[in-house]
Amino acid sequence: MQKVIIIVALFITSIATSQTKYELGMQKALDLWGTNAIEASQLFERISKAEPDNWLPPYYAAATLVFDGFSKLNDREALEAQLNKAQDLLNEASAISKDNPEIMVLQALLYTVYVASDGATYGMTLSGKVMALYTQAEQIDPTNPRVVYNRAEWEIGGARYFGQDTAPFCKNIERSIELFANFKPESEFHPNWGRERAEEALKACK
Repeated sequence: MQKVIIIVALFITSIATSQTKYELGMQKALDLWGTNAIEASQLFERISKAEPDNWLPPYYAAATLVFDGFSKLNDREALEAQLNKAQDLLNEASAISKDNPEIMVLQALLYTVYVASDGATYGMTLSGKVMALYTQAEQIDPTNPRVVYNRAEWEIGGARYFGQDTAPFCKNIERSIELFANFKPESEFHPNWGRERAEEALKACK
């Protein structure tokens, strides 16, 4: 649960209040995420209806559900419904912005929730898809810190599971932090999360 709270906190940044309805709505939804992920997702989804050509609202609507899913790993029925909804929203975002590394990372994380909830059922079927998404995303944008970091964290998890050395992947965590230091989002609402979590992961590596 603590990890979920940390991840959510990384998304919620201090964004200056704007005058447009879209920006006010996005800020309100981001603020709401800290207290109620489901209501935040619903608000992001309503914003997406008013912004049909903007991939960010459905992306965030899905993100709230995906990250909240890590807190519901033992509630299979609720988790399944939530991830199905998140998948629909990700499909919507992908239709607007094709071959988008940020969306690919979130898709990989959605699969990771499935694997975390039931490794015996989903590990074999989804692990390859997770790696394929990270590989594709890195080919498109090798300097995206979220791509590098989340791939490394996935690989560290796999290495630990199989009793393998995590050192090579920890080096990629370190590389992601360097990329975070130089990353500039396209706008105040574009994804800009992950640096703090990467720094924590690097400490765990050491």
